Amino acid sequence: MKHKSLILFTCSSLFVLFLFVVQSEAKKITVIFDQGHGQKFLIEKEGELQLSKFSGLLKGKGYDVSINVKEIDDAVLKTADALIVSGAFKPFSPEETNAVIRFVERGGKLCVMLHVPQPLTGLMSRLKVYASNGVIQERENTIDNSPLNFYVTNMKRHKITKRLKKFAAYGVWALMTESPTAKIIALTGPKAWIDLNGNSQLDEADAQQAFGVIVEGSLGKGRYVIFGDDAIFQNKFLDQDNLLLGKNLADWMK
Repeated sequence: MKHKSLILFTCSSLFVLFLFVVQSEAKKITVIFDQGHGQKFLIEKEGELQLSKFSGLLKGKGYDVSINVKEIDDAVLKTADALIVSGAFKPFSPEETNAVIRFVERGGKLCVMLHVPQPLTGLMSRLKVYASNGVIQERENTIDNSPLNFYVTNMKRHKITKRLKKFAAYGVWALMTESPTAKIIALTGPKAWIDLNGNSQLDEADAQQAFGVIVEGSLGKGRYVIFGDDAIFQNKFLDQDNLLLGKNLADWMK
């Protein structure tokens, strides 16, 4: 009788272990970095402005991380949980935009970081998110007295901003949204401005207000987040506060 109980206990234990392994495999997150649109800052390179540390952060969480250099279509995104588009210089084609939208609608996560907004205007407009025609110049919390580089301290409560008191940004485009299912979750201070008339000085023709720098929203079954800056996760800047931001973003991808 004792032997029979031991056998049953062993079989039950193995079955539980089998279920745990299967569930662990099922929960593994697959992340694709787009590198087919002229990106200069890459996950396989180790330089100061590259993204190898950010990629390593995701791999450290057990995520499968891969690169796509081809045109994006449904087949490329079929097995992905998250798509990261950082620092694109080449525009997405209408077909690629449609594929990305379908990916989000069926439950995928999309992360966009802007170096320049023009290549992503079509995709962002489908999400009802828009970028400014000039970079933000901050007058508070500047880094090394540069108005283009500053700490963002004004944040809404959100999974991506969890436990954050500030993060550093370097050359940021202002973001706005007209989607009822999206919101700005990080902003500049109220004295920030954008040089709309190009005369390199603040005057009445310029915009001065608190500008959005991160927009997060939903589309269909999925979610997206857009950052007005692509430097925040580069190797040189991925420490302390920005590292926590990166960890929060990784958790958001689950």
